[in-house]
Amino acid sequence: MEQKETVFWTQLKEDMIAAASSLGIDKLRVTTADTFTELKERLIRHRELGHESGFEEPDLDLRTEPKRLMPEARSLIAIAVAYPSRLIDPPVSEPGKRRGILSRSAWGEDYHQALRRRLAKLSEWILERVPEAKLMSMVDTGALSDRAVAERAGIGWSGKNCSIITPEWGSWVYLGEMLTDLPLPPDRSVLDSCGDCTLCIDACPTGALVGPGQLNSQRCISFITQTKGIVEDEMMVKIGNRLYGCDTCQIVCPVNRKIDTRHHPELLPDPEVAKPLLRPLLTMGNREFREKFGMGSASWRGRKPIQRNALIALGNFRDVESVPDVAAVLRDDPRPVLRATAAWALGRIGSPDAKENLRNAQSTEKDDEVLLAIERALSAPETGRKRK
Repeated sequence: MEQKETVFWTQLKEDMIAAASSLGIDKLRVTTADTFTELKERLIRHRELGHESGFEEPDLDLRTEPKRLMPEARSLIAIAVAYPSRLIDPPVSEPGKRRGILSRSAWGEDYHQALRRRLAKLSEWILERVPEAKLMSMVDTGALSDRAVAERAGIGWSGKNCSIITPEWGSWVYLGEMLTDLPLPPDRSVLDSCGDCTLCIDACPTGALVGPGQLNSQRCISFITQTKGIVEDEMMVKIGNRLYGCDTCQIVCPVNRKIDTRHHPELLPDPEVAKPLLRPLLTMGNREFREKFGMGSASWRGRKPIQRNALIALGNFRDVESVPDVAAVLRDDPRPVLRATAAWALGRIGSPDAKENLRNAQSTEKDDEVLLAIERALSAPETGRKRK
């Protein structure tokens, strides 16, 4: 490999970029395998402030030093795949048939699978031309920061909403990368074009964007919808009808307006999955959950967070028609997290029969956290009409 001339690697990269679309990749750029020094300093500060989600790779050296993952690494190949931002003819949410919503990144096939398949094709393409090449691919769950690699490679700039914003598809892109020992010429980074705009920071429902490009994950709705425990009352109100993830900081971004990429069929949403009826979710078994959500990225934490968030959404809708379904969860579900959330939802609905169900449950409930949730729900003012 060392005998090959610079012109060979330059041509290989140009050919790779030209072949990207045939591999299902919308954008491909290259950067060096040098250490992400500034990123490491930011991550240390991020950890000191308690802003991590806990889902990240805990070893900051692995996250910022590519050569710890592959000592021979000389280049990082960054890829981006665009995904849709709109539902065509979305189902209507109405009283008694309220609906939740998955974030756009969870529509269609699980993007981890979709990008790994593309990276596997890219590996085959490279090995056909350089059989001795060493390659290592990762998507989201790898040690490296997808966004840091994409930013330095010139896929897009790092927006104030912490997303990589591409000039072509806004921030509606999935990211992945490949480490390699190939000495490919690096691309230039893209100029930051957020300017004075702070719409994403201003619109964040929980104030999780604590500054330009600074996220407190503990207050981010996208993170909270993926947790498995009892959610704080303040956050449950902010979650609204979100079942998984949150798109607010991307929806308000001016760059993203009018962008809706639909040329990857496997990433197109099924409206009944992207915006499902809430009440059937409460009694959904594991098999039904896998059949409905198993192909998408929202399934990775199992059905409990989705069911908990469905209860939160019904509470926020103050959907009187759903009181029997929510009360059944409070009365019969073996999981305390769901019973406590059902109590909150009934208190939020606040109708006379919601209160009656809370009082009935109070006399039989044994779990201390659920009893506390029932007590708080009963202290909420009674509102709304009695269910017919």
